[in-house]
Amino acid sequence: MLQGADTDTLTYRIAFASLRGMGYDLAQKILSVIPTEKEYFDIPEKDLQALLQSKVKITERNYRLEQLDKARKEMEFVVNNNIHISYFSDEDYPTRLTNTMDAPILLYSKGNCNLNSSKLISIVGTRHATIYGKHFCEALIRDLKELVENFVIVSGLAYGIDICAHRAALSNGIPTVAVLAHGLNTIYPATHRKDAVEMVRGNGMLVTDYRSCDKIHPGNFVARNRIVAGLSDCTVVIESAEKGGSLITAGIASSYNRDVFALPGRANDIYSRGCNKLIRNNSASLITSAEELVSAMRWDTIKSPVAAKQMKMFADITPEEQPIVDYLRENNESHINVLCNTLGIPMSQLMNSLIELEFKGIVGSLPGAKYTLL
Repeated sequence: MLQGADTDTLTYRIAFASLRGMGYDLAQKILSVIPTEKEYFDIPEKDLQALLQSKVKITERNYRLEQLDKARKEMEFVVNNNIHISYFSDEDYPTRLTNTMDAPILLYSKGNCNLNSSKLISIVGTRHATIYGKHFCEALIRDLKELVENFVIVSGLAYGIDICAHRAALSNGIPTVAVLAHGLNTIYPATHRKDAVEMVRGNGMLVTDYRSCDKIHPGNFVARNRIVAGLSDCTVVIESAEKGGSLITAGIASSYNRDVFALPGRANDIYSRGCNKLIRNNSASLITSAEELVSAMRWDTIKSPVAAKQMKMFADITPEEQPIVDYLRENNESHINVLCNTLGIPMSQLMNSLIELEFKGIVGSLPGAKYTLL
């Protein structure tokens, strides 16, 4: 955890990173004038102001001492909870973040995941995810596993698409990173604590730039989006209303010159309006499959079993089941009574066919006696 730096050095780094407005560019500027973080806190106020040619808050002695005192307490928390610290000058600091103007200079983390892996994909979306969005999210990650190696899924542990992405990654043995909007002393929302524990125990990670003493504030969730976007090569937006955090993340990713993709939806679906707007404004590329993502990113594929899997799936469909599959492919979802009346299939035969299609993993059941193609 100490990465060759002793606790005293890390304490000063924590204090330095906690200074108001401290970011990657400002840290580099200050440390080009003052050799170490410790010296920054030891220099008398007037001398520091003269060196920086400024009388801003971060040069005030009392303010610096206050942050140093909090850093000492935070260091105790870090040591007692085996938390890893990545400082912007460390080798394991995420290199993708160094290419962003507002990157945090220090990250706290729990877990075991390579943030410098060859492929990092952020998946974000509405907290009110529909079956359509969840199914696409799950299929995207499952199919990516068949197409490429060494990729990591990044999201924010929130309700909806975020947690769907994390859980899909975990169930497929894919490393997943949750970027938190608070310290590692808690998990929000609490209902996702089990998922967070599974990440830490597996090959995932919890990451934050907040201390354990920092209060959870609504603005934190917007601020953490810069890390979600900055950690990754691309951001995929799966369902969003016309306004929301997902669109903010997409905008940040674009400002970092990262690729942005969006899942299209029906014009009258409230949680597809944001994605449709991104696509319409050329702020995101349309995406409907893992293959499209891999092709757009120009990643080398390990094999192409997805196509083979689809061929096998359709080969398993019987003549009695084919009309049902065709209808659901065209209409997305349907009530069982509509299927029965439209296709003219007796209800008993239709029920048997739907059960078989569910066992084959081709069709899924929805609330209200509805069915959809997986």
